Amino acid sequence: MASLNVGNLGEYLREQRRNAQLSLRQLSEAAGVSNPYLSQIERGLRKPSADILQQLAKALRISAETLYVQAGMLDEREREELETRAVILADPSINERQKQVLLQIYESFRKENGLGTTNTEASVTAESAGKGAGTGSGDADGDTSGTAGGGAVTPPSH
Repeated sequence: MASLNVGNLGEYLREQRRNAQLSLRQLSEAAGVSNPYLSQIERGLRKPSADILQQLAKALRISAETLYVQAGMLDEREREELETRAVILADPSINERQKQVLLQIYESFRKENGLGTTNTEASVTAESAGKGAGTGSGDADGDTSGTAGGGAVTPPSH
């Protein structure tokens, strides 16, 4: 995996902050990060942790995986897989059993196409997609699974 690309990350964060029409101070408050630290990240002087990136992503209302890719912590293919899984898990129109079956089918197609599994399979939750978790309503089998889950996505270590 590539080393952290903090220069491009800082530029990208600045662009996202400006697109969201937030001042540096407003973003620092929303993300719970100090104003000087955020300024240093934007100028490419600091390497933020995955947790800080996640806080910034939440405040900017963008996917944390996108920031992980910008920081060189996650490659594009892994991000796409994470987002696909997150969208499936966040869909309120299907229940938990159906979500798990769909994820199994998705994984079988990935294996068939030579992409295999990654260590991120169990780490994606509906919350990481920035969507509310749906509640299963049960099905004919009596499956009454609850919410899609919560928690944070951490980038895979390579």
